[in-house]
Amino acid sequence: MVLSGCAIIVRGQPRGGPPPERQINLSNIRAGALARRAAQGQPDTKDTPDEPWAFQAREFLRKKLIGKEVCFTVENKTSLGREYGMVYLGKDSTGENIAESLVSEGLATVRREGVKANPEQARLSDLEDQAKASKKGLWSEGAGTHTIRDIKYTIENPRNFVDSLHQKPVNDGTETPEPFAAEAKFFTESRLLQRDVQIILESCPNQIILGTILHPNGNITELLLKEGFARCVDWSMAVYTQGAEKLRAAERSAKERKVRIWRDYVAPTANLDQKDRQFVAKVMQVVNADAMVVKLNSGECKTIHLSSIRPPRIEGENKDKDKRFRPLYDIPYMFEAREFLRKKLIGKKVNVTVDYIRAATGPGEGTPAFPERTCATVTIGGINIAEALVSKGLATVIRYRQDDDQRSSHYDELLAAEARAIKNGKGLHSKKEVPIHRVADISGETQKAKQFLPFLQRAGRSEAVVEYVFSGSRLKLYMPKETCLITFLLAGIECPRSSRNMPGGMQVAEPFSDEAMLFTKELVLQREVEVEVESMDKAGNFIGWLHIEGVNLSVALVENALSKVHFTAERSAYYKTLISAEEACRQRKEKIWANYEEKPDEEVVHLSEEKERVANYRPVYVTEIADTLHFYAQDVETGSQLESLMETMRAEIAAQPPVEGSYSARRGDYCLAKFADGE
Repeated sequence: MVLSGCAIIVRGQPRGGPPPERQINLSNIRAGALARRAAQGQPDTKDTPDEPWAFQAREFLRKKLIGKEVCFTVENKTSLGREYGMVYLGKDSTGENIAESLVSEGLATVRREGVKANPEQARLSDLEDQAKASKKGLWSEGAGTHTIRDIKYTIENPRNFVDSLHQKPVNDGTETPEPFAAEAKFFTESRLLQRDVQIILESCPNQIILGTILHPNGNITELLLKEGFARCVDWSMAVYTQGAEKLRAAERSAKERKVRIWRDYVAPTANLDQKDRQFVAKVMQVVNADAMVVKLNSGECKTIHLSSIRPPRIEGENKDKDKRFRPLYDIPYMFEAREFLRKKLIGKKVNVTVDYIRAATGPGEGTPAFPERTCATVTIGGINIAEALVSKGLATVIRYRQDDDQRSSHYDELLAAEARAIKNGKGLHSKKEVPIHRVADISGETQKAKQFLPFLQRAGRSEAVVEYVFSGSRLKLYMPKETCLITFLLAGIECPRSSRNMPGGMQVAEPFSDEAMLFTKELVLQREVEVEVESMDKAGNFIGWLHIEGVNLSVALVENALSKVHFTAERSAYYKTLISAEEACRQRKEKIWANYEEKPDEEVVHLSEEKERVANYRPVYVTEIADTLHFYAQDVETGSQLESLMETMRAEIAAQPPVEGSYSARRGDYCLAKFADGE
């Protein structure tokens, strides 16, 4: 009998009657206490619930020990007769140490205070540290409340309970063999029992030897998987050195043939056509560190999530509640992950293989709602993007239940990449300080924009990344050198306005506004561009010209009949190009010019113009600059007269040097004085 996660009752072989029973408590460890019902007849007492993971620890021992032969040693016996010792599975102490198994699974804690140091104690402490690092059981995230049973000691309506389960089997805790267990045992025995084989030892976790048995006719592991007698186990696949892809292929073959344990198997993409499972698409936008928008050959845009990986997440709650939370810049390594995908994928064609469709989920307690997700493996030039992201420590691999088949088709490669990233301390696994991105958002901040405007004007062409497209001519830019976000309006054009909420109600979108926005998105969204800032409006939005790979976006919109030339373009160097492009579209009557009608030529009356002013340039010598708009100059032509006058005054002063204090100047007087020493 198993009393709790750290106490069992054993009995010996029967000899002439029932054998005596002994209670053995496992030394140096403690498992959680199970629930207790309140004492009957004592109204002051209350039911005591399970401690977290207490029931799981008891079940672990029950399934492992009930009906099995064990060996135990007694290390200590209290005055009350309670015995403490170690229990081993098998006939001697070389078997599995039950206490170590509990601790390694995170189902028990090690007593560290008041215990004499010995090898067994040190071994338990090491196993506990490993369980903590792996976040198993008691050391997993959360308080373990999900492991506490909701026990009802009384049934309000016993008749209804019996009727609801009438003639139905009820699970009473006894363990029954899984389907095809006996067949699998016979399959293995008939091929390996008392045969000469080779064994490759792979690993030894928790004193359990893992290995591969090689028969002259092949690998029994692959054969069991191929015949549908077994399934791949993720934790042991990581140490398998004979080629994990072979095991996955054998399991996949059994699934496709639906043999034995896979007889009811339904593939995650069974409802998809072949053209929807594998296709080539162009990446239009990187939505997050694990998602992107792609454009299919049909012109349709679709959001694709990378299979089996999780983007960087923030640990705990946002401490600065007053500050607006921006995931891209505030979550460590999120910006680096997004930039990795942006630089590698934007505008490129990729191969997409859909692995599974994650069904939509409704909002739960503390969890948001998620729409349906298409999860796929994305490759470019033979490189698995998810694997590359994980290997750089910019994403982590999701762990699944063993029966959850909705995972990446390259799941083992992802696990191996994560192991390399952890070993090399890259990205999220680095012990260095996390990178901090202080990005100022001056969109709509008029005062900040005014201070920033002269710098951008003097800079000429500045590098930028288009973060968002509001409309055909309105964008949000990230300036990497200045580390700020700005709202940018294209100069020289008038683009159709999109629909938007206004104080008086919803403003209806103008014709071809959506087409203009889509054109701008496809051309510049999340691309590296160059901008020339000329001015800003009253709302703090910068106005200027945007260039991408030698193409002026304003000109491109006009050339594609998605925008008109604004009168402010007359002052720019691009005016002639804009006017000629507009005229060509107007003649073809394309898009926004479809209903254009030429106005009749009006008679022009030529007026006599006044004679143009003629500039008269004179050479001067600048003597002093007062400020940016004022300076003093001397006429070069009269320079000889000035020099003669200066010589006369110097001779006069030399002949009759002034006596200090003999003259006091008054307002309006003409006097002679030295400008500087020696003059």
